[in-house]
Amino acid sequence: MISVAEQALSSPRTNASRLQEALISCYRYGLSTLGPVAVSGAHFVASLIFLRLLRPEDFGQFSFLLIVVPFCLSATGALLGAPASLTRGKDEATAQAEIATLQKASLVVSLLAGGLVTALMLSTGAGWDIAPIFGLYGAASTLRSFGRSLSNVRARLLNVAGSDLVYAAAVISGLVGLVLSQSLSLHNAAIVFAMATVVSFAPFGASYFRGLLQAVRQPILVRYLPMWRDIARWSVLGVVLTEVTANAHAYFVTFLCGPRAFGLLALGALFMRPVSLVLSALPDIDQPVMARRLALRDTKGAFKVVKEFRTAAGAVLASNVLLSAAILIWFPQLLLRKHYDFTDVLVVLALWVGVTLLRVVRTPEAVFIQATGGYRELARISAWSGATSVAVTFILLCLAGPVASLGGVLAGEIVIVATVFPLTRRWRAAHG
Repeated sequence: MISVAEQALSSPRTNASRLQEALISCYRYGLSTLGPVAVSGAHFVASLIFLRLLRPEDFGQFSFLLIVVPFCLSATGALLGAPASLTRGKDEATAQAEIATLQKASLVVSLLAGGLVTALMLSTGAGWDIAPIFGLYGAASTLRSFGRSLSNVRARLLNVAGSDLVYAAAVISGLVGLVLSQSLSLHNAAIVFAMATVVSFAPFGASYFRGLLQAVRQPILVRYLPMWRDIARWSVLGVVLTEVTANAHAYFVTFLCGPRAFGLLALGALFMRPVSLVLSALPDIDQPVMARRLALRDTKGAFKVVKEFRTAAGAVLASNVLLSAAILIWFPQLLLRKHYDFTDVLVVLALWVGVTLLRVVRTPEAVFIQATGGYRELARISAWSGATSVAVTFILLCLAGPVASLGGVLAGEIVIVATVFPLTRRWRAAHG
């Protein structure tokens, strides 16, 4: 039986331990969200500049770019980041061999991403003087994305935050320079974004580039095949299907109605950009932590990370909503030009808040399922949600126009929420 004195002695130690855990969590989430919020802020400022000073078509093309490149980043996370995160529980030699293979694969994936971005931007009407520069931006961003994932796996959070902050600072300073020199154009802005991404590799350090150079001399990518078979193929299928769920409206509206029409829908996505970046960045931090705790059979600890993830994302969403309300009430001139109706902006923003709220609710659960290796199950869920989103989006676009097409995205998110939570409950019932 524990005496009162022993309880008194153990209580401060327990409280100190809890305080230490809380401080560690605050540090992890504060540092991991600092970079994405800075990047989001840079993109927000860029979008406001383009909205005010460029043609609606140019703003629509830039907004479409911010759909296409994040898709490439998500695919990179599925193809490379997911296998990298699972190296945490392996011996040093095996982990290093797999990371070297993934580094070589990252060069191939970045080249493919650059070609895809170039082709899609050409399809929106961007000329050959602009599309290849945005393609370079897409390739460099994809390579940087894996650099971030690798740094997260190695617990080098300062490198990740530093890369994001350098990118954000370079974008803002470059665009401000263009505005002050009265040389702002979509072509010059594309150069700024490409160069900002290139300089943002610096915080990764010389060891990152040495690893890439050494990886080039590795044998052919045959070592990647087991990772593709066991993890990546299901993960990337889930990403593709999730992209269909999340952004079917972007592709339908842009290709059927033009980038000018998509510009209005992009306003709502612009305000939700900080949350979107946090939801894409935190899995790189939390999935390895969840996987490690599950490997140690610490199920309770893994679900604690899920709750922390949701709390952090929810806090960013609440801040976004307050910011959006403040701008619409006191600074509506920042958003509203003669091209956009105030009522349409309110409807778009309300729909995006609903979509983002559902993503905040379901993303931590999906990341937990990824940490258990359940990529196949998530791919099935994404297939149902993607089919729902495509069908509803197309019907609403044809019947009620571009703004209403966002209802298809909302419908797809509802399907994911309705199916991912039962999946988590079944896993927990089976494993305790």
